[in-house]
Amino acid sequence: MAKKDPKTAAPSAKSESPEAISADSFAQLDSEKFAQNMLKVGAQTQKLLSGFVKRMAERESGPLDPLNVSGAFLTLAKAMSQDHQTVIEGQVALWKDWMGLWEATVRRVLGGEAPVMAAPLPGDRRFRDSEWQSNEVFDFIKQSYLLAANSMQQTVARLNGIPAPERKRIEFYTKQFADAFAPTNFPFTNPEVVRATLTSNGENLVKGLDNLLADIERGHGELSIRQTSCDFVLGENIATAPGKVVFRNDLIELLQFTPTTKQVDERPLLIFPPWINKYYILDLRPENSMIRWLVGQGYTVFVVSWSNPDARLAQYGFEDYMREGVFAALDAVKDATGIEDPNCVGYCIGGTLLAATLAYMAAKGDPKYGKDRIHSATFWAAQTDFSEAGDLSVFVDEAQLEALEEQIKAEGGVLKGSKMATAFNMLRANDLIWSFVINNYMLGKQPMPFDLLYWNSDTTRMPEKLHLSYLRQCYRDNALALGKMVLDGVTLDLSKVTQPVYLQSAREDHIAPAASVFKATKLFGGKLRFIIAGSGHIAGVINPPAAKKYQYWTSDAKNPATIEAWREKAAEHAGSWWPDWDAWLTPLSGKKIDARKPGDGKLKALGDAPGTYVKVKAQ
Repeated sequence: MAKKDPKTAAPSAKSESPEAISADSFAQLDSEKFAQNMLKVGAQTQKLLSGFVKRMAERESGPLDPLNVSGAFLTLAKAMSQDHQTVIEGQVALWKDWMGLWEATVRRVLGGEAPVMAAPLPGDRRFRDSEWQSNEVFDFIKQSYLLAANSMQQTVARLNGIPAPERKRIEFYTKQFADAFAPTNFPFTNPEVVRATLTSNGENLVKGLDNLLADIERGHGELSIRQTSCDFVLGENIATAPGKVVFRNDLIELLQFTPTTKQVDERPLLIFPPWINKYYILDLRPENSMIRWLVGQGYTVFVVSWSNPDARLAQYGFEDYMREGVFAALDAVKDATGIEDPNCVGYCIGGTLLAATLAYMAAKGDPKYGKDRIHSATFWAAQTDFSEAGDLSVFVDEAQLEALEEQIKAEGGVLKGSKMATAFNMLRANDLIWSFVINNYMLGKQPMPFDLLYWNSDTTRMPEKLHLSYLRQCYRDNALALGKMVLDGVTLDLSKVTQPVYLQSAREDHIAPAASVFKATKLFGGKLRFIIAGSGHIAGVINPPAAKKYQYWTSDAKNPATIEAWREKAAEHAGSWWPDWDAWLTPLSGKKIDARKPGDGKLKALGDAPGTYVKVKAQ
């Protein structure tokens, strides 16, 4: 969390910025307006508290601790009681650091140079306001917090007697606790909020409480933090790639996109996005639309748009998503193009389903859905071996799964989209939760329009059978990798999958870590290519070449046993990985033919892209 840097000297003088907090700032306060605004704050706070009490009184029975935080900290308390030496060493080290900080602060107050005892990690944007460095008081608050948070997390990491799976959960919740109590998250220890309060006579707090009450009302009694303004309309200024809906059943709409080249590759490209989010992450704006780029490369592009399930689909499982999702889409592509074996892509959980389906088809061997129905498979940030899964694995101990099942049943068989959004936001709490708490509720501002965050907040529901099966079979049991997963009576063996495979991972992916994606190289039975892209789970995939951002790595290592061995011979390439994938995919895509227009084949257009399923809201 914090990084000591005793050689770095802090500035000895306060910032000369006109925005710096000083005695004059308080002198300029309009006491009458400030008092009026504080009365409004008091009235809004009373409304907020009364609403909270009412909701608690009306709360239906359910799990009191669905994330099993208490279980994690009980294990932590037990370990601390048994490992006194580690605890004492941590406390002594923290005490020494605090004494050093006191000495450094005194030096600064007296006008001298002083070492920095704790600095934010690179990329930590919480302390970017200049007052955190220039103002001795705020600098002391910042460093004392960083020292305490760092000490707490280091002590937890060194404790003996904690099982490995439980240790990861404890470390995760310890970081959540440390992030929540950052001084940036409290009005009177955040210089930006103090300054806004003084300059606006407290009007920022009034507006902030109005925003908070509006978000609670919008969430039907639960806090639903707005991450972006609602200035986006699907099909108008987001998800605008031209195309048609050419097939629809209860589970999917199949979109075929309009070609922009006179000729296209004969073999079409069929993409299965994750159903945990909506497909238009692939088509946010024209300049970062992967769909537009693929069409521009001469591919006939089909994309599955999953339905936002309600109680009618509660008992849909992996078999149903395979049959009414993958198989139905394959049949529809054949009807539209005459090609039985498209190249296929699976993104995130869509890739897990695609891998399971390939194993099913390889084992089944029936004429209709034998292994030859898919020509090649590309996986974007998709896991098949979950033994080293990302941070989401902290949510899948048995106590949490039982609580989740109880929640889903209480909701009529589907998990609210807001519940999934909360879990994902917790993985990056400072960026996706606390920054908006500060902006919306303390500074009283409206969030900026941001297409990616609009997509992030456009949540989907999860059907009971599918979601619980996925968490238990994949995250908890790792059944697919171990050859123990069963679909429709067929035991799945990924080694029987012999199609060419392209595996894309991302260096900073916290949902599907590169080390986890790499494990698939030991599971599939055919030739494959593995690459690591820069950035994370989203930006690592959606990185158009024109942006000239990030980089990717390829390796000449021959069948490396570990990702570390792969990295030893890895070469870095500037920019997007898309051209590398295009060079791999083109030879697998057949000859050039005249471009196909949606609706020209056996399947007639049912409506314009982006279709109707994508517009169904979770709430």
